[in-house]
Amino acid sequence: MNKELLWGIDLGGTKIECAVLDKQNPSHVVVRERIDTESAKGYDHIIAQIKILVDRVTGIIGEKPKAIGFATPGVLNPLTNTMKNCNTVCLNGQALATDLANTLGCEVKLANDANCFALAETLLGAVQDVNPNAEVAFGVIMGTGVGGGLVVHGKIINGLHGIGGEWGHNILEDDGDSCYCGKSGCVETVISGPALEKYYEKHSGKKMKLKEILQAAKDHSDAAAEATVERMVDYFGRAISTLINVIDPDVIVIGGGVGNVDLLYSEGYERIKKYIFNSREVHTPVVKPKLGDSAGVFGAAMLYS
Repeated sequence: MNKELLWGIDLGGTKIECAVLDKQNPSHVVVRERIDTESAKGYDHIIAQIKILVDRVTGIIGEKPKAIGFATPGVLNPLTNTMKNCNTVCLNGQALATDLANTLGCEVKLANDANCFALAETLLGAVQDVNPNAEVAFGVIMGTGVGGGLVVHGKIINGLHGIGGEWGHNILEDDGDSCYCGKSGCVETVISGPALEKYYEKHSGKKMKLKEILQAAKDHSDAAAEATVERMVDYFGRAISTLINVIDPDVIVIGGGVGNVDLLYSEGYERIKKYIFNSREVHTPVVKPKLGDSAGVFGAAMLYS
């Protein structure tokens, strides 16, 4: 092929996906393939699965990659060149970038999957629709966990420790629930999906999914459901106001399952005004993502854009 290509791989816990984009027109997908991660078989097997996938895509397009961007479920510690904070735990402590470069015979660049989400939505997605000239964008993930990514002038800000954008592990609630990170009351323990469901169960004695809790609150048929929704919108406002106070982004994009809750963009947005250091004025667009599950792999490819 004569066109310049951007290769990206989204390394997930259950699947590994590869997308090759046209560098001149990155919204055009040249090839897209996936393979099972089979992470239970260990680190070396994951590397082997990635090699199989890259070889398969190479065969389809007829040329080897010169460089590949990777969206990873944790971060590469820039001080040790090893992985940390991975929920695919066999990756932790491993020199993933070095091992991938040696196995694939090309340059590689790694970024946390939340950072790749933020980059893709900035360069190809929702940010382009709202403010294509945005200098600073923040991508929020609110789902099973809470994470985020910061993009400035089209580049991910990884930070000295590789934890740039990790707003989910700031303390939001004094004496809150314990978090796997070792602290208590983190954003993730308050407004993630499982955290909200846990709060509801504690106050109602019943288990319900977040979607059911939201409906019960809307129907005014369940006081515990209404309290859970009030907790969600108020703490969302507090947490987002802190982001704006610190980095004042041009656009915030909310991804993840909880990010689909419409109340966050109405009542939740009003709560930001309550807590922001700006005389209760908020002009930051807070929007839903555009790219869906393509964001991770597109963002990985755009690491070399």
